[in-house]
Amino acid sequence: MTRSAAGRLLLALLIGTAIAAFFLLGLGEEIDLDSLKARQTSLAGLVEANPLAAAGLFFLLYVAVTALSLPGAAVMTLAAGAVFGFWAGLALASFASTTGATLAFLSSRYLLRGPVERRFGARLEAIERGIARDGIFYLLSVRLNPVFPFFLVNLAMGLTRMPALKFALVSQIGMLPGTMVYVIAGTEIARIRSLGDIASPQLLGSLLLLSLFPLIGKAAADVLRRRRVYRGWRRPRRFDRNLVVIGAGSGGLVTAYIAAAVRAKVTLIEAHRMGGDCLNTGCVPSKALIRSARAAHQVREAARYGIVAEPPRIDFPAVMRRIQAAIETIAPADSVERYSKLGVDVRIGHARIVDPWTVEVDGERLTTRAIVIAAGGEPAIPPIPGLEQAGYLTSDTIWEAMAARSDAPERLVILGGGPIGVEMAQAFARLGSAVTLVQAGRRILPREDEDVADVVATALRADGVTLLTGWRAVRCDPGALVVRDEMGERSLRFDALLVAVGRRPRLKGYGLETLGIDTEAPLELDPWLRTPFPNIYAVGDVAGPYQFTHAASHQAWHAAVNALFGGIRKFRVDYRVLPHVTFTDPEAAQVGHSEQSARAAGLAFETIRHPLDRLDRAVTEDARVGFVKLLVGRRGRILGAAIVGENAGELIAEIALAMKHNIGLNKLLGTVHAYPTMAEAIKAAAGDWRRAHQPERLLGWVELFHRWRRR
Repeated sequence: MTRSAAGRLLLALLIGTAIAAFFLLGLGEEIDLDSLKARQTSLAGLVEANPLAAAGLFFLLYVAVTALSLPGAAVMTLAAGAVFGFWAGLALASFASTTGATLAFLSSRYLLRGPVERRFGARLEAIERGIARDGIFYLLSVRLNPVFPFFLVNLAMGLTRMPALKFALVSQIGMLPGTMVYVIAGTEIARIRSLGDIASPQLLGSLLLLSLFPLIGKAAADVLRRRRVYRGWRRPRRFDRNLVVIGAGSGGLVTAYIAAAVRAKVTLIEAHRMGGDCLNTGCVPSKALIRSARAAHQVREAARYGIVAEPPRIDFPAVMRRIQAAIETIAPADSVERYSKLGVDVRIGHARIVDPWTVEVDGERLTTRAIVIAAGGEPAIPPIPGLEQAGYLTSDTIWEAMAARSDAPERLVILGGGPIGVEMAQAFARLGSAVTLVQAGRRILPREDEDVADVVATALRADGVTLLTGWRAVRCDPGALVVRDEMGERSLRFDALLVAVGRRPRLKGYGLETLGIDTEAPLELDPWLRTPFPNIYAVGDVAGPYQFTHAASHQAWHAAVNALFGGIRKFRVDYRVLPHVTFTDPEAAQVGHSEQSARAAGLAFETIRHPLDRLDRAVTEDARVGFVKLLVGRRGRILGAAIVGENAGELIAEIALAMKHNIGLNKLLGTVHAYPTMAEAIKAAAGDWRRAHQPERLLGWVELFHRWRRR
């Protein structure tokens, strides 16, 4: 047992012993109203004979009662007034109650915070953010409100990260009105027949109203904060629209769709192409390219399935035409015509925010109650000498450049080992390019767990990709990228150079500077996706923290509802169950915590890892590379999962559903899965967990029962 664990055990034993002694020795009967009234005269005599010793003893006793959360604090507050008088009694009771409450707060933190954080880490983080932002107001409200038991407030706040000094100061202020009432009543104790004479409905109602003042104060502070933000801007008397959305990518389209669905008047403004990056330069073209590359790979590997085939001939222009056809097939779903029919006022033009309620497009000014910024992102370009002269490509420009070629580039160098880099590396290698991928970190896919990245790295090498991890680009010479590691420099010749080191939010060029918002740093958003201007929201790559199309759609629902109905009810955006997929072969899918994020959050978990090499469907498909990995908390609760394998992006949906609706591994194990399917791997992983948690003692008794039945 560690020293800290031993200390916690000792403290728990001491507290338990003290509480048990209080009840077993009948001390509670000594701290009641009748006993106080009977002994008032003798207690007053003791105080008169030795006031300092009596005050000190009373203070310590009061602290002990409140620190141990024992009944009797109300009677002791009466006693303070009855025995010491109003001012001295108020000082003693007020400071003793605060001291005892703080000791209970610290004991709760020392004994309970660790186990609670391990069990409810993700949920506790959301509470922590609220406490950090508004904890003073909430604590003051519950202290002033007699409905909330004070001892529960002490224990509950101890589970948070609120500083002890702040807790003590706010508690001192919050408990003072109620303490004062009881001390005054104590000075008139002869007239009191029961505690109900003090805690009358009128008094409780008054204290309840008093407890609302901090919240009212917070609301007033919010109003003042808004007035300060909007100072210097003139709000229109009326508005042309309920909502203006800037950007028609995934986030903007969903925002406009929801607004139109609830019959709000909404304008959607797009400067370039409807559908944004995802349709035109991101998800759609890249996945179409990956599918063509996979087809070429399957032809090369046909002999594994008993099929004799000639090596594939890559018709690269046909591949690029197929990509364009995929874009054109999907485009009508994101078109001006479709959204116009849905009731959205769609404008193709450059939007510029003139003031917090006005957006200008092509010289026309539109006034609106709320604005949602969904301007997307753009490739991040590192400051490498000579890069501009090298004619580099990005995920935005590669499609037009490749469409002009008669074949895939013979030598392709990719800078960046994130999802875009590894997907493009494998696809172009399968289409015939000699691909070299340069990653500054020690491994590719740094946001994934190492075992996930290792499987993808092995697959890339098997397809002929040269992986240079731990190398940094230092300059571009004509037709070559110069990289360096601790051993020296190396020159990589290329016919095409793809820079894929990440994306950054598109913040400049549409008026944020006019509002005084810093466009050099990420947008500052609250949990409701509001910028410093409460009527201006942001979603998608502009908002972060996740640059996924489905994350933008998820945010869009919250932004639309909060922008249109925030005065009635607001919804915090929740990222706890947000899957993502890297579309290599095999695919790598993740939802919830990874091992590295769970450890960083201090969560207690166990890892269940079920390989695919023995799964029947994986064997028949010759898709045996990969695994299902589950991060499991108490009683089979899923904290996160990673799947590497064929169709991992489809399989992860079952786990995301289970996590969203708190379906644990026991219920997943009890769900019938069709045979033979890849999804059986999830049930098999749940079975692995169940076997690791067999009730051995119970099974021993069951074995004895069966032995008896055989006689």
